[in-house]
Amino acid sequence: MAEILSALRSLMASHSPPLHALIVPSEDYHQSEYVSDRDKRREFVSGFTGSAGLALITKDEARLWTDGRYFLQAMQQLSDQWQLMRIGEDPSVDSWISDNLPREAAIGVDPWCVSVDTAQRWERAFAKNQQKLIQTSSNLVDEVWKNQPPAETNPVIVHPLEFAGRSVAEKLKDLREKLAIERARGIIITALDEVAWLYNIRGSDVSYCPVVHAFAIVTLNSAFLYVDKRKVSSKVSSSIQENGIEVREYGAVSSDVALLASNQLDKDTGLSSGRNDVCETGTCEAEENNNDLIWVDPASCCYALFSKLHAKKMLLQQSPLALAKALKNPVELDGLRNAHIRDGAAVVQYLVWLDKQMQEIYGASGYFLEGKGASKKRSCTDSWCFFMLLNEPSRETMKLTEVTASDKLEGFRATKEHFRGLSFPTISSVGPNAAVIHYSPQPETCAELDPDSIYLFDSGAQYLDGTTDITRTVHFGKPSEHEKACYTSVLKGHIALGNARFPNGTNGHALDILARIPLWRYGLDYRHGTGHGIGSYLNVHEGPHLISFRPQARNVPLQASMTVTDEPGYYAVGNFGIRLENVLVIKEADTEFNFGDKGYLSFEHITWAPYQIKLIDLSLLTPEEIEWLNTYHSKCREILAPSMDKNELDWLKKATEPVSA
Repeated sequence: MAEILSALRSLMASHSPPLHALIVPSEDYHQSEYVSDRDKRREFVSGFTGSAGLALITKDEARLWTDGRYFLQAMQQLSDQWQLMRIGEDPSVDSWISDNLPREAAIGVDPWCVSVDTAQRWERAFAKNQQKLIQTSSNLVDEVWKNQPPAETNPVIVHPLEFAGRSVAEKLKDLREKLAIERARGIIITALDEVAWLYNIRGSDVSYCPVVHAFAIVTLNSAFLYVDKRKVSSKVSSSIQENGIEVREYGAVSSDVALLASNQLDKDTGLSSGRNDVCETGTCEAEENNNDLIWVDPASCCYALFSKLHAKKMLLQQSPLALAKALKNPVELDGLRNAHIRDGAAVVQYLVWLDKQMQEIYGASGYFLEGKGASKKRSCTDSWCFFMLLNEPSRETMKLTEVTASDKLEGFRATKEHFRGLSFPTISSVGPNAAVIHYSPQPETCAELDPDSIYLFDSGAQYLDGTTDITRTVHFGKPSEHEKACYTSVLKGHIALGNARFPNGTNGHALDILARIPLWRYGLDYRHGTGHGIGSYLNVHEGPHLISFRPQARNVPLQASMTVTDEPGYYAVGNFGIRLENVLVIKEADTEFNFGDKGYLSFEHITWAPYQIKLIDLSLLTPEEIEWLNTYHSKCREILAPSMDKNELDWLKKATEPVSA
């Protein structure tokens, strides 16, 4: 790590102009949350593996900013050459630079790896002391990364209409109508999931996310896909071109944005998208000189492309595809419901298997009974016993770790129809590790499962018909009264949010408090948002909406046919962690009244897996909460029963028996 910092500082000193600091963001050229191995530059320089964070390297300091999900993880992974900066508690990176670096300091960043919003915010902060944000002509980290992984060249796949629910032609027609309404003649689409959704394509360029490294430009007359052509078979190319989309090389997007800015892009191609076919309503028929803006999403477009456009001819606002993608069509909603049924069956099968293993290997009392685990290792009193244990071929199989357990869970999922892989690295965490919110177990360092400790697993999968994300927390021994009280508080918040009814126009910031009130009653809380959208065989984290205490949760109201997770938690550092998570679909609510003629909304649970009764202090639940729990468990039995064998069904029936206070 010291060699990397030294090499970067040498490049900073020789740069023209010399750089007082270098910012290394987490994001790739598309401002993605999850990036390919080649794009993990911040991880390479800092050693911190979390998905969110930013590194700052100065002449004599190295600092890393990250949010509350990763405080513990960063403390564990950063060397003593790095200082952790806690977002929300410490000064922001732009404030720190403005206050601590010299007047007229030069701060370098790769303009491809920073969004317009972020770069402009930094520039405003730096201007106070005449400091300047310098766009480096190359990525300095790439220059010192000797064994940087090669770019992915995985094939582009057409996502069938039977899963997508809407054709590319329909989506392009809607998009062009929005362009005309906003007096825009074109849009630059940079977010990978938006490109994939619009053109009904999928890929595997980023682990866990079925996306392709690609840009798109759509004008009133043309459509382009910028992708490494080696990824596009002749069959896929024909399918794409049938929708009026011209395939161009990935690197051509830079020059084509310049052509777009000068209104030369459409003239540069003989391929027409069939404007008359997609603009049936006539809304796209405005003259070019009346539609002269280029639409750019400042949150996802990189500063490099933005810099090629004319400042007075840009429409800087959220991409219209963000909301269109979040509003699931009926085919996508049915697919998501079906995917979650299969996924729930896999989770229950895993719990049945894990319950048996914990009892057999560790002498645990199990999922249903309370009691301390027996000794984890068999004791030997003579040399013959010791010899037999040393030579027992199955001895290694009698040990369960966080990784081997999560691998088994993946195995159950892999047997399900339409399975294509995991939707994120499984968080399989026992005891103190469960308090690390986005803990990622590694084979060399992960913990062994412990019958006397809480076990939290947050996991999900990619299926052709939907993406899943579920968290359950269990204990196979005797939980403490404090653990029960905390689990019950989390469950109460989980139920309260899931049962909410609210008027149209309500945003996720307003609802976030519902999940926290039961925890606040005891002076407890958690450092992450409460809910995020879910893709339809796309990214597991999907906007533009969210349920969170963060200000951006105010930006977009929740709407019918959106998906959102419900995942409160509590984390006792050094001891245990608890989180419960279901995916919900927002739907219209049938209310007795309709004040203000607003219309009201509610949630539909589509995740199916039991909550562990022995972790619940039933005396803390209200009659309404107990009724909800029993109803949910009854639905679990009914929905999952067809996927269970007799042993699994017997276990499920026991896990979902009705309870009373």
